[in-house]
This record gives sequence, C-alpha cells and structure tokens, in this order.
Amino acid sequence: MPLAPPTLDTFSRTWTAQILAAPPMILPTRHFTYPQLVPGEEEALARGAMLLNVQPRAGGNFLATCSLGFKDRSLPTGVFACPARDEMLAVAGGYAYLVNTLTPDRALHIQLKPVVAIAAVSPSDEEPTGLLLLAGFHNVLALDANGIRWESARLTWEGLSMTDIAEGKLHGTGWNMMSNRDVPFTVDLKTGAHEGGGFQR
Repeated sequence: MPLAPPTLDTFSRTWTAQILAAPPMILPTRHFTYPQLVPGEEEALARGAMLLNVQPRAGGNFLATCSLGFKDRSLPTGVFACPARDEMLAVAGGYAYLVNTLTPDRALHIQLKPVVAIAAVSPSDEEPTGLLLLAGFHNVLALDANGIRWESARLTWEGLSMTDIAEGKLHGTGWNMMSNRDVPFTVDLKTGAHEGGGFQR
C-alpha cells in the first residue's frame, strides 16, 4: 500500500484549527507558545512562528504559537489530525508539537529534529486507530493513539525515503556512505525493529 501524506481528514478529530496569517486583533483568553521554555530553544521564536486558532471540543478556543524549527521551505509546516481524536500535530519548519487540545498547556515537543516528511497509515483491522509516521534525516518515529509508539534506530547515513506499507512493515530506502547508494529497509510497525537500511559500518 503506497504511503500518503496526512490531511486534516485522515483521522477523525474533535477539534478544528485555522492557520492565521497574523495575530488576531483580539487575543483569545488562552494563548500557548511552543516549545515551552526548553534549554537551547531560547531563539526559536526569532525564526518566526506558525499561528493557529484552535477550537477544541471543550474549554474554549486558544491561540497556539508554534515556533519554526528552520526557515527552509522544503521542511513541512502545517497542522494534522492524529490517531487520538483530541490530539493535533502542529509542524512548523520541521519542529513537531503533539498537542492534546483539551490540555494544551502540556504539549510534547517531539525530539526528532527536524521532521522532514510525514506519512499516514490509515485505520484498518490491523491498525484500528492508524499511525502517523514522522521521518527525520536518519530515522523514523511512529505516533499512535497513546502517543509515541516507537522511534527506530538509525536507518541511513543521511536522508531516507518512506515508500509503502506491506504485511505490517514500513518499506523505504536509506543512503549508505560506503557504497554511495540507497539500501532498502523495513521497519516493523508494531515494534519499530528494522532490517536493512543504509547505516551499515
């Protein structure tokens, strides 16, 4: 099954979100900035931010200011539904924030930096709530309805491609520096254990 990029409709959700071009004239009562105070991220807001007006199923709307990881336009930026219906994934310049819209003060700043690609595994008999797959330069992370299910080991020296899903495994390729070629890999969707890949010394 070929992988598809996620949309707001890939998973059912209890919230709505609108990307704003500028701060609203009247700020909502609730306003959250991501990442929260984290050592090493003091300059994140200086790079810019994605602004979201979020309406959860309870608690009233809030403004989310999602700091850009990088200004590189090739990196993903957007808001995505998650396998957990109350959660949203906000990605800004490759920085990913997993936000429970009912408790937005406790967002998780995902440590995969930067996220360079996002793919969805739609709900099915095998994966009842589905998965979101986030790829970095070297490995892949999976989100399910309970949060982070797994983060794979290193799959490549630099750069990887996720191509398709078959028999419960993610298939892709990772670059091997010694041979200067892409090497196929598989990652078990249940455990994150992998076979193959380009990171072979």
